[in-house]
Amino acid sequence: MTPVIVVGAGPSGLASAIVLARAGRPVIVRERQRTVGARFHGDFQGLENWSADSDVLDEIGNLGVSFAAALHPVYRGKAYDAAGRRYDIEDKKPLFYLLRRGPGDGTLDEALLNAAREAGAEIRFGDEVERVPENAVVATGPRRADIIASGYTFRTGMDNAQHVCFDDRIAPWGYAYLLVANGFGTLAVCMFRDFKKHAECLAAAKDFFEEHANLKMRDPKPFGGYGMLSRITRVERKGRRVVGERAGLQDGLAGFGLRFAIISGALAAQSLLRGESYEKLLRRRLGSVHGAGVVNRWVFQAVGDKGRAWALGRLSQSEGRRGLRGLYRGSLLHRALFPVAAIRIGARLNHPGCNHIDCDCPWCRTKEKRASAPEVHL
Repeated sequence: MTPVIVVGAGPSGLASAIVLARAGRPVIVRERQRTVGARFHGDFQGLENWSADSDVLDEIGNLGVSFAAALHPVYRGKAYDAAGRRYDIEDKKPLFYLLRRGPGDGTLDEALLNAAREAGAEIRFGDEVERVPENAVVATGPRRADIIASGYTFRTGMDNAQHVCFDDRIAPWGYAYLLVANGFGTLAVCMFRDFKKHAECLAAAKDFFEEHANLKMRDPKPFGGYGMLSRITRVERKGRRVVGERAGLQDGLAGFGLRFAIISGALAAQSLLRGESYEKLLRRRLGSVHGAGVVNRWVFQAVGDKGRAWALGRLSQSEGRRGLRGLYRGSLLHRALFPVAAIRIGARLNHPGCNHIDCDCPWCRTKEKRASAPEVHL
């Protein structure tokens, strides 16, 4: 039987490999980097648990993806508006699962790699692909930067805590966050515009959390990252399944992409196993939620700091997970606003936020590596 080729060993690609290999299909994962999780540096990220009624671990487990990563369930957090007012958000069920990214024991990337190998998938590192074969899974990550993260990982004696601040002066159109678990922490700004100001914004975020959360960092190490947002378009091309951020599968509002990445990878594998349309499976499972995220992003930018403060106040008065879930139900209003939001977001996000000239943002710092890599032809 001809092996299925998976191009890219990120969460979406490895999820595909796990499902295919566990079903008995030979699969080869080809990754041009020398290690798994090469884009990340041990920083904390969240596997969100609010955009569907079911728990995310049950959801991806039912799709055939399970892994042994170190997960920290988060039931409560503190949010701040631009005036520094605090809002407590909590729920009886996890709002999200905190995990670490990058190479190394306990990270999501390493756990998915181990699961794929245990299932029987062949993983080839340092293996560049110039032309993707038909019936392959394409998981090569973002093609551009619509969002960047700039921050520090560090050690600390602080108690476990999760903080987020919505202030355009600190994180334009985005948010700053502080995540602490088991003596490790991540401080970062997540920005949707003005990328050249990332160092200035990160310094402001550090000052804010020192004042409001008693931030204490030991041995801080800088890191950066980037992501891509778009509407779902052309995810199936001549039998090739495009998954994860390569397909624009990212939550438009908050930039949480792990749930979408893993689900899309699993669905691509299922479509190959069953001979079904991947695009239909994807739109049925994620279409309304992803579209709602695009509309939410447009509204988030339009209402400004005052509107976000009002929304935080409402959210703090309800069960956090239920309140957040209401933003993703794909209501009639979401569907009515989606065509306009998709056009507006496309025009506003796809500007060259840093002009790529004399800029040291995370996207520009990696441009030489990207330029040296061969173009992946679909």
